[in-house]
Amino acid sequence: MFNMDSEYEIMAFSVGDTKAGTKMGKLQLKNLDDGSVLNCILWEETLNRFDSKVFRNGNIVKLVTASFNEKFNNCLVTTLQVVKEAKTGLDEESREMYYQALMDYINKISDEKLNSFLVRFFMEHKDKIKIAPAAKVMHHNYVGGLLVHTLECLQYAETNMEMSVYKFNSDNILAACILHDIGKIFEYTVDTESGLIDYDEDFRKIWISHSQYGFTICMNEGFHEVAKMIAAHHGRSDWGAIIDLNEKDLEPELYFIHLIDNLSAKFGKISVSKLEEN
Repeated sequence: MFNMDSEYEIMAFSVGDTKAGTKMGKLQLKNLDDGSVLNCILWEETLNRFDSKVFRNGNIVKLVTASFNEKFNNCLVTTLQVVKEAKTGLDEESREMYYQALMDYINKISDEKLNSFLVRFFMEHKDKIKIAPAAKVMHHNYVGGLLVHTLECLQYAETNMEMSVYKFNSDNILAACILHDIGKIFEYTVDTESGLIDYDEDFRKIWISHSQYGFTICMNEGFHEVAKMIAAHHGRSDWGAIIDLNEKDLEPELYFIHLIDNLSAKFGKISVSKLEEN
């Protein structure tokens, strides 16, 4: 049995194929009463009854009919009800505002080669940058989420550099904040109407991760210090870092970018519901 009054926030949704060739939905929900995570399955017949907007990240739903396993952490959903529809993310005006704020930070970079590369890259990929999420599930998983995450990292970094006795190369730090997740504009797809996020299979056939992409473009352009910061920003190899911060004799900048990224991912506007609080 389950509590009919419990409300859940949709954390992630994806559709795949079964061995029988039919569609199967995978839905991850967070119980708003206790924060527990519930993994759900929806068969094709159930999926066909719903508009895709029902499964938008951040939507608040109730399970009307569902069958649970013994531990009540996995279920088969047959009927659900949307209690509150979430935003898809930033609206168009806000996306433009965040994009211009990032361009303002790029203009603070005095290194002409680095500045020129960033301006060119951001102009070339403006449309993708403005809508990209920062993740499928973990943080900033909404339209424009990458803009928010990147700007948070820049603001945290600038504040901490001003207070630090250590003399950072501010150009490299700002560039690392701007580029550490830039591969996500290709790694993910996002439907701006439904807010649904998925992985881009073409990207995954070529690249190991967004970190590898960011590291590679920086190495190819000769920005080796920035590339190393990107390589280490996940902190640990089992979290996807190319450089594990448990290695010895690493530059302080590598730890700095990891901690800045982690701050935003843990305490920033990490979900659509955080956006709605403002």
